[in-house]
Amino acid sequence: MADFTIHTLGCGSARPTTRHNPSATVVEFRNNLFMVDCGEGAQKALLQQHLKISRLGHIFLTHMHGDHVLGLPGLISTLGLQDTGGELTIHTFADGASILKDIFNYFGRNLPYDIRFNILDPKREEVAFENKALTVRTLPLCHRVPAVGFVFEEKPRQRHLNREMCDFHGVPTSQFNNVKGGMDFVRPDGTVVPNERLTSPATPSLSYAHISDTIHLPELADRIGPVDLLFHETTYLDSELDMARRNYHTTARQAGEMARRCGARWLLTGHYSSRYDNEEEFRRQAMEEFPNVILNREGLRTDLTRLP
Repeated sequence: MADFTIHTLGCGSARPTTRHNPSATVVEFRNNLFMVDCGEGAQKALLQQHLKISRLGHIFLTHMHGDHVLGLPGLISTLGLQDTGGELTIHTFADGASILKDIFNYFGRNLPYDIRFNILDPKREEVAFENKALTVRTLPLCHRVPAVGFVFEEKPRQRHLNREMCDFHGVPTSQFNNVKGGMDFVRPDGTVVPNERLTSPATPSLSYAHISDTIHLPELADRIGPVDLLFHETTYLDSELDMARRNYHTTARQAGEMARRCGARWLLTGHYSSRYDNEEEFRRQAMEEFPNVILNREGLRTDLTRLP
């Protein structure tokens, strides 16, 4: 079971190429799938990467440009053909929900599962999703249309139980969860056994930030991280800096600067413009600002638990 893995389904930008799919990413967390954006071909990419659509419960949309959402009608239709129940939650803005409802009503009538919409406010930070182990929060971005980024943060884990020491001090199994949660153990005679004798430190929690289409926002760094892995769009190279500004996008060097500023451990590139035939220059320019750069590609699996 993958504990926290990022699957790249598509890392191209708006204009199609034979080398890249439009934007789509899957966050696999403790055997659940969370999709960020759903460009054309996303459902085929899911199959190619052996990711079960039945495990997909949430889709987070950064914004309503076609290269980020036009894979949804096909995916919804395929889910309907599986004839299974359940619920799919799409996290988007009010206008996005209105548009998608009309599309689904036409292409996905009588679906055997429920589609619900969680309406986000693109102008403020908020928690989009939360359960016992994970929180997903939003960050307003600056693009040609309303847009947000998403930060996936694993909640603090419990400490590791030292079973030998627990048995030595007579800790009953009914108290194990309390001890793993950090509590001391009090013997029947009132003697306190410090938690540090019974446990070892918890495995550090992991985090992933997904910052898609946006103009360079240095002030965003403090609100992103620190994170273990930062995906930040790298649509252009330095030679197209003016174009990046006009189109409200970011260059590879600016993404490297953001990774350094926000305290990321690693930077994942992506959303490459179709004008480039070789992405190696994206890595080189980003590394002039930040050393740990992963060059994105379709089919890439980035396991956060294995990052050095």
